[in-house]
Amino acid sequence: MSEATIVAVIVVIGLGIAAVLIATMFRAIVRERRSARIDHIWANFGLSISFLALFLLSWIGQAVAEWGTYVQEVRAHGEVPAFAGYIVQFGQSTLENWQSEFLQLFAFVVFSAILIHHGSAESRDGEDRIEQALKRIEKRLDDAGIGSSAPS
Repeated sequence: MSEATIVAVIVVIGLGIAAVLIATMFRAIVRERRSARIDHIWANFGLSISFLALFLLSWIGQAVAEWGTYVQEVRAHGEVPAFAGYIVQFGQSTLENWQSEFLQLFAFVVFSAILIHHGSAESRDGEDRIEQALKRIEKRLDDAGIGSSAPS
């Protein structure tokens, strides 16, 4: 595979993933604003916007740091830095990073959909305990004559 093909694939995949995530977030914000008639974007979607900004800033920081590393390595071998070579190295490190993060998140989503952890927010046992406690309270109130089913 030629270097130009590798660069094209890396750019399409890297920018494609980022574009899909950013577009999905913006589409969700627009849809939510319309359905709930929300006026204040920052107050209601600040968390998503902040994480997007942190993602983009860290990706830019990675690009700058990667450029410095790439230039040092290439010059150490007596060669001239080339942008295509840099894109290949930057794409490799970016996709390795994303792969590990996506794998971790994917595993969490799949396992949390299949398995539960007793007492977690995703587990029904917390709701079951609350319902049982409410039934005990209602029974005591009924026994005391002050419950909703007590005779008037």
